[in-house]
Amino acid sequence: MADVVAQMGPSFLGSRLKRLGDRMQAGAATVITETGLPLQPGQMAILAALRTGPMSVGQLAEACGTSQPGITRTLGQLRRIGMVTDSQSDNHRSRNVVLSSEGQNAVAVIASDVWPRVGMAAEQILAAVDGDFLHQLEKIEAALAEASIADRAVAVAPGKLQLREFEESLARHFHDINAEWITAMFALEPTDRDVLENPRERIIAPGGDILFVEAPGLGIVGTCALQRTGPGSFELTKMGVRETARGLKVGEFLLEAIISRAKELGATKLYLLTSNKCAAAIHLYEKLGFQHDAAIMADYGARYQRCDVAMRYRATDPA
Repeated sequence: MADVVAQMGPSFLGSRLKRLGDRMQAGAATVITETGLPLQPGQMAILAALRTGPMSVGQLAEACGTSQPGITRTLGQLRRIGMVTDSQSDNHRSRNVVLSSEGQNAVAVIASDVWPRVGMAAEQILAAVDGDFLHQLEKIEAALAEASIADRAVAVAPGKLQLREFEESLARHFHDINAEWITAMFALEPTDRDVLENPRERIIAPGGDILFVEAPGLGIVGTCALQRTGPGSFELTKMGVRETARGLKVGEFLLEAIISRAKELGATKLYLLTSNKCAAAIHLYEKLGFQHDAAIMADYGARYQRCDVAMRYRATDPA
């Protein structure tokens, strides 16, 4: 099953970060439970802030980066279990929140046991990340403080599809996009795995090419390859578009671009192998100049078990 949240790229960044936060907090909740304390991860920020001394609701909201209503709800939970209490401020004009004796004891346990263990576990995860992830989070938070997603969305208009050339950082998209549609309709064959797992060796190095389509706000949504099979001969292969990009005409944009690239590479024979199950794709191929070809089927059709359709782009034929 495709991960829709991941596929939607920047458009679903908030949902993906929330999902990540939920998973990490679930793990932290287990660690807290082991201490026997009646606390939850969502209460930790307030307890950490109150370690420094009494604070008003407004000060806690600022320190925790949370709305005042949210702080008030969490304080209500902490009051009910005896972790915090109220006190008069120095000027007697407002009320502050302080840790109770029970709360101080609980925070001492959390600070010596829970936070260090959760922090070290998080460090193990961050060790696999390139760059300073926490610093990047700070930049995101600063950017949101400057202008919200809503403010930024009002100020921009949907952009155009963009072509991207092959680079190693995009190889995973070549694999994932194609593996998604192939496994949804068929099964990955040895030929598929060989190409998808080794795009530079199997496509780029022998003189072929791979193109990608990037949609603003969605990231990489489509890809297609030209595999050189002989002098002037290229197979148009591994063309896939993410389900999340439906309606954007990514397929037609990509097919036109890959045909143009084939001409630039000097293709005199451009063909493809597919299946009757891919009716929508076949219709698009026909629309842009591909014709069914028995000779192509005879010469190359055995490459894939699923292949029962072979087509050739006639505009590349020599005069």
